[in-house]
Amino acid sequence: MVDLERIKAETVAYFRALDENGTLRHHFRHIDEEGGLCYFEAVSDRGELVAIKQAEMTPAGRLHRYSWEHLEDEHGFLTDQAIDPEEDQLEDIPAEEFQRVWTQWQGWTTTLGVRSDHPPG
Repeated sequence: MVDLERIKAETVAYFRALDENGTLRHHFRHIDEEGGLCYFEAVSDRGELVAIKQAEMTPAGRLHRYSWEHLEDEHGFLTDQAIDPEEDQLEDIPAEEFQRVWTQWQGWTTTLGVRSDHPPG
């Protein structure tokens, strides 16, 4: 029998360790077919680049963020595949650009006082 809770805990622990211990971080942007933007923060692990944070900005302006703290939701998930900047057509970006997107709407609350990853309005 598969222990899904154990697997999730191991996955969270893996990505958390990479995030907390990774020293050299790489930042990338990708434009998808629908015009949405994907941003990645990645670190090297065993010779591969592993995304530890991922922000997806939809063409409608909605931001979805994934990391060890929030692996998945109904909109998507933190990629579990190593990334290859050339093969995946990723553009190198400055760390500041990634951070600006990552924190852009962090802390917004709705009129009901519930945290939201979406801007008001």
